[in-house]
Amino acid sequence: MRVLGISAFYHDSACALVHDANIIAAAQEERFTRIKHDAAFPMNALQYCLNAGGIKLSGLDYVVFYDKPFTKFERLLETYLSYAPFGFSSFRQSMPVWIKEKLFQKNTIVKKLQEIDERFFPKKLLFSEHHLSHAASAFYPSPFDQALVLTMDGVGEWATTTAAIGQGKNLNIFKEIHFPHSLGLLYSAITYYTGFKVNSGEYKVMGLAPYGQPKYVSRILDHLIDIKDDGSFRLNMDYFDYCTGLRMTNERFHLLFDGPPRQPESPVTQKEMDLAASIQVVLEMVITKLATHLQQETQEKYLCLAGGVALNCVANGKLLREGVFEDIYIQPAAGDAGCALGAALYVSYQKQDAQRTAKDDQMKGSYLGPDFSLEDIRQRLTAAGAVFDVYEDETLLNETVKALVSEKVIGWFQERMEFGPRALGNRSIIADARSTQMQSKLNLKIKFRESFRPFAPAVLAEDVSEWFDLDRPSPYMLLVADVLEKHRSPLPDTYKDLFGIEKLNIPRSLIPAVTHVDFSARIQTVHADTNPKFHALLKKYKSQTQCGVLINTSFNIRGEPIVCTPEDAFRCFMGTEMDVLVVGNCFLVKEKQNASLKHDYQSHFSLD
Repeated sequence: MRVLGISAFYHDSACALVHDANIIAAAQEERFTRIKHDAAFPMNALQYCLNAGGIKLSGLDYVVFYDKPFTKFERLLETYLSYAPFGFSSFRQSMPVWIKEKLFQKNTIVKKLQEIDERFFPKKLLFSEHHLSHAASAFYPSPFDQALVLTMDGVGEWATTTAAIGQGKNLNIFKEIHFPHSLGLLYSAITYYTGFKVNSGEYKVMGLAPYGQPKYVSRILDHLIDIKDDGSFRLNMDYFDYCTGLRMTNERFHLLFDGPPRQPESPVTQKEMDLAASIQVVLEMVITKLATHLQQETQEKYLCLAGGVALNCVANGKLLREGVFEDIYIQPAAGDAGCALGAALYVSYQKQDAQRTAKDDQMKGSYLGPDFSLEDIRQRLTAAGAVFDVYEDETLLNETVKALVSEKVIGWFQERMEFGPRALGNRSIIADARSTQMQSKLNLKIKFRESFRPFAPAVLAEDVSEWFDLDRPSPYMLLVADVLEKHRSPLPDTYKDLFGIEKLNIPRSLIPAVTHVDFSARIQTVHADTNPKFHALLKKYKSQTQCGVLINTSFNIRGEPIVCTPEDAFRCFMGTEMDVLVVGNCFLVKEKQNASLKHDYQSHFSLD
């Protein structure tokens, strides 16, 4: 049975193809259109999935959409009615869009599908529920036969938080928290107030938290959220504007925190750092209470996580250390893009007789996107005007390691593109983690973004416990753990008196470029079975440096999606101060390129 899943029309549109419950392909639309978080119907991602599966649209058994538009419209309408007459301006703006476009999305989807293949039969189109799609995306690829599944995000149709039990092929939600009470929207409100973009900048708040002190925790708990002993919660809507307005917070919220929201692109102050630290503490408090109570209630040994909140790797790491569950599995595409995969998997299991047998992680390292043959890469780079050498594997690795040891910044483009928000070694920028200057260089000269933003270490899976306080794989950069004491550097007596971001200039370990100011790191373990080439590079690097750790950050610049094609990679290479580009077995050095091909990113990148 072949099932195609689609998520679209809100943010992070995506498609995924499943064949007899085996994941064949998955990709976000943004990677093809180059529009970050693209919400459009994912025509390009859909066509890629069909090509990867060698099938026409009419040959599919089912196409499934990730949520139910009518139920979402019901929530929107009931919310406006319950807050009337407040919010009329927002109502007046949103209703025409809903009535014209979103309420009748089934017709829109069928029309789009028949543009691709006029023989597509409309009765093959099914609709899942938003949180069920999330839950399925985490449970079905997991190695667990039975598990508790916790989904936390902004909002689906009505649900913002759900608990489900997965057992074999069965998956059933048994508890829900409903809109407007949302952990994701509370975090997004702080994101908005601290001057970052909602549905995009939440990870900046997480990255900013270690620079601050949790001074506002009591204020948040006293005024914004009421947390019960079982982890359930209610928000005080007197402080929020997202139900009826066109912004996340209102004047009462602003008075509570002593002023208006920070203006985007203005300097980050200690206040924003302290707010970030405070909301992180509250988030961890809720998640830990929720998970602990649910474990006690269900006695489940394993936990699966999905939804946008599950991308908070700091909270994930804390939950793991609490030891509530024997193990935790997190869907790497935990946001709405992953719902396309979850919807396809759910239908695949429910519509066929085959039983699910839990085994290893079925996400295949999340390497589910397009790849390119060497001949295709050569033709594309030549057409783009690139100058390159083609090396055999061993020479390629040797030249790359030589550049890394010389503290060169390298664009590393290999095989299938990653599905989800993280670059995991196939569409990555890599560099020497031992360098004291590399974090600043990458942020300011390569990524064109805020200097405080942290970078992740890619570490040989077999070496993870040699460097970090972690005893298990973390292949998707979704767990944070501390750098071991033996690798840390002594801090000066004046360290505690430094302004948050000034701490960046103090080396904290033998791998300072990936060690956060609190000695933590967002870890990616690299495995020989899922990414043999990146693993081989790390091994060769270790043989020369005695360090099996590299910086790994996404191959893009600020405001741009991760690169998809060799042309994307070359354009990004020529628009930054990257030193070397490796695309497949093609090796490019910046000094050898035609200077007239330099691409000016800084004048037009969009805010994120």
